[in-house]
Amino acid sequence: MTDLTTLTTATDAVTERIDNHRDRLLEISHTIHANPELAFNEHDSANLVAEELRAAGFDVTVGVYGLNTAIEATYGSGDFVVTVCAEYDALPGIGHACGHNIIATAGLGAALGLAEIADAAGIRVKLLGTPAEEHGGGKVLMLREGAWEDATISLMVHGGPGVTDARCGDFTSQAVDRFKVTYTGTPAHAAAAPQNGVNALDAATVALTSIGLLRQQLDNSVRVAGVVTDGGDVTNIIPDHTEIDAEVRAFDMDILEDAKRRVMNCFEAGALASGCSWSVVETEPRYASLVQDPTLADAWNTALTDLGRDVTAQPGSSGGSTDMGNVSQVVPSIHPMIALLGTDAPPHTTGFAAAAATPAGDDAAIVSAKGLALAAATVALTPETRGELLARQAARPVGATTVES
Repeated sequence: MTDLTTLTTATDAVTERIDNHRDRLLEISHTIHANPELAFNEHDSANLVAEELRAAGFDVTVGVYGLNTAIEATYGSGDFVVTVCAEYDALPGIGHACGHNIIATAGLGAALGLAEIADAAGIRVKLLGTPAEEHGGGKVLMLREGAWEDATISLMVHGGPGVTDARCGDFTSQAVDRFKVTYTGTPAHAAAAPQNGVNALDAATVALTSIGLLRQQLDNSVRVAGVVTDGGDVTNIIPDHTEIDAEVRAFDMDILEDAKRRVMNCFEAGALASGCSWSVVETEPRYASLVQDPTLADAWNTALTDLGRDVTAQPGSSGGSTDMGNVSQVVPSIHPMIALLGTDAPPHTTGFAAAAATPAGDDAAIVSAKGLALAAATVALTPETRGELLARQAARPVGATTVES
């Protein structure tokens, strides 16, 4: 264990530990990448990360907070709890096109690096393996069960294309509501007696057309998307059942609420115009918008610069949506972007999936592991920021992190 005397000593110890594990970390990254697993079924990936942490002396449990593929791994006994998030779920059809193999590796590397200084720095390192970020809201479900109740800070990183890294505070994400609308009508022969039918596909058509027209009047930050998942079976039967999976996104929660209300009016219009009945159910928890903690963001920016990266101002940088937004609403957090240098393919494409297992992806994973660990070490070892963050944690009411924003 490191004899910690200065922040420089801690920085050297953290980076050396991560460098010593570089080959193994990248082997894990490539293994996860080659074996993409979907939401709530990331068994091999979770076990792979867990076994590496066990080997490093962490106290590890797989299957926590009500989720079979969630991980909790802890090291140290300090009062300053650094909660590092690792994601490892993939996308249907295009695998790790969001680079979650990089996210898992960066989180794992950061936890290993921080463990080297944990006791001397008064840190307890807590890695949470968080399933189902792409769809399912794993972090939201884990928040409800108290996974972040003891957290002083929380950190993770996400990969993206680029030639420089954006300042952490410049990056944000949208809140998103996802839901399913079902229309129920009456079947009939489409040629012999169409007048006897109540066409559920008509309802879906009216609704989606109305939403298309509504978009012009919505705030520029709003995004609305929908896909018909059940639209009938054959042409000669009036469809009596249709389903639409839909989502509404916005950066501001009030704007989201207003847009959602107006979108629901469009779905109601489909029912009224067609004569169908309709119902709506939430398909996954709401993802909140992302809040980057300024103190942690500055520490990340400084760490990356010290590691030789080019960190530039990129105001207005934004991604899609992440359940890390929910964490950031209740615990001081960061979720920066790290550039896969030279990659121009955007996330959620086959091009980005390929890039996630290239040398650019490997470098992003290792530098991110160091950046997260050094950012956490900096705030934990600087008396003013440590005191401020611990005071914020102490002032947080019991159960505050389990209440959704």
